[in-house]
Amino acid sequence: MIAAIAAVAAVAGGAIGQSVAAPTAVSSTALQQRLDGLLNDSRYDGSQVALVVRDATTGETLYDRNGGERLLPASNTKLFTSTAAMHTLGPSYRFHTDVLATAPVRGGKLRGDLYLKGYGDPTALESDYTGLAKQLKAAGVRRVDGNLIADDTYFDHVRLGDTWSWDDETYYYSAQISALTLAPNTDYDSGTAIVESRPGAAAGAPLKLNLVPANGALKLVNTAKTGAAGTSNTLTVERDHGTNVVRVSGSMPLGASVDQEWVTVWEPELYAADVFRRALAAQGISVSGQIRNAGTPAGATRLARDESMTVGELMTPFLKLSNNMHAETLVKAMGAVAEADGSWPAGLDVVTNYAKSLGVDTSRIRLSDGSGLSRKVNVTADSITDVLIGARKESWWKQWYDALPIAGNPERMVGGSLRSRMLNTPAVNNLHAKTGSLTGVTSLSGYVSTKDGRKLVFSMISNNYLDSPRSVEDAVGITLASWSDQAPPAAVSTLKKSAPGCESEWDKAC
Repeated sequence: MIAAIAAVAAVAGGAIGQSVAAPTAVSSTALQQRLDGLLNDSRYDGSQVALVVRDATTGETLYDRNGGERLLPASNTKLFTSTAAMHTLGPSYRFHTDVLATAPVRGGKLRGDLYLKGYGDPTALESDYTGLAKQLKAAGVRRVDGNLIADDTYFDHVRLGDTWSWDDETYYYSAQISALTLAPNTDYDSGTAIVESRPGAAAGAPLKLNLVPANGALKLVNTAKTGAAGTSNTLTVERDHGTNVVRVSGSMPLGASVDQEWVTVWEPELYAADVFRRALAAQGISVSGQIRNAGTPAGATRLARDESMTVGELMTPFLKLSNNMHAETLVKAMGAVAEADGSWPAGLDVVTNYAKSLGVDTSRIRLSDGSGLSRKVNVTADSITDVLIGARKESWWKQWYDALPIAGNPERMVGGSLRSRMLNTPAVNNLHAKTGSLTGVTSLSGYVSTKDGRKLVFSMISNNYLDSPRSVEDAVGITLASWSDQAPPAAVSTLKKSAPGCESEWDKAC
């Protein structure tokens, strides 16, 4: 029954997908009627929606509503980036960070500068810099009679993506991209630090603040006070533009638990070098000079190296948590590896060319960054389903597929941004898909098996709405997971409000 829609589309001369209204001149399949009913929702009045459903094995189109229309995909852009990275860099590729010198080490002293050179590792933690310091200690270094040089020249110096919003700049999902950087914990939000705030001992007392990791790059300005027990938490943590001054204001009620706020860092390479210098000091290695940023001279000798997890392993935190910084780092790394140019234009050329190899008509789309934070990205639901079908033929597909968020699975690094969605339905632990969200944008694209075991790919993108239609996305996913050609299921309700959970995939409270 489902397959019949391909013939319907042919008879209609491609009418399906050309307008918001469903075709009426030809008969339609039960699945098409059901999906049409879901998309006939008042939240789409004055807005746009595209939905394409295809057989994952044959590529046959089963449903097409505006599949060729260019729309903003938000984080569905990461489907292009992640597949290109698995192909170009390979699932076994590792980033690395090196410590180098041009002068010899004699009697425990390095009589010259010490260079910390990054190659894009977005997963580097304080513990990794401690490991580098321990390697230097084991090599006999006790003193550096020179400066500590932070080298992030493997990438260009363009820190923020095309059309990224100025008012997002302080938030963890919009951190600066650098080849030498640092993440505060195993969410791996590179280029950020955590400001921990605790109430004081009495109402009116200043809040107690702590930085994770401890560093001297960020300068905290604390005007926040402890409020009376039971009062509202009005805490605000923001970094001044162009500086590393972080202002903590507002109040926390007496007795409140610790609050954690992620904040981005201006010039992340200097932040990484500061944490490394502290790690050196903890190992008994002193640095007489200052922290500066510059390139490493040719011919420098490597004294220590740290390596990251593999790109295949990186797919899990990247896709489950929709990490923007991972996406952009991968784009620049692809440019550096494939084009000897660690820039967005070079890397996006690599991503676009890989999409073209999967059958995407790249003349009809525009990629402006790797994460979808840019509002200049324009893709089609057709192009996303081309990527989803093409990726299934790759040797690395299973690892990548497992890294996609999985509907209704409560484990954070399994369900990811879908862990609170489509609960108690046939979509649970069945539907693997990438979410996307910006103001006025929601998207969901991925894989699902019907009740009959037929494997489908789908892509749904909604733009320019005022009231979120995310529950319609969920209803589509549940409908596909429930579908049977022999006995179509009862209609799935689309509630006006989403199920309990997160409207934004970039909410740390989720």
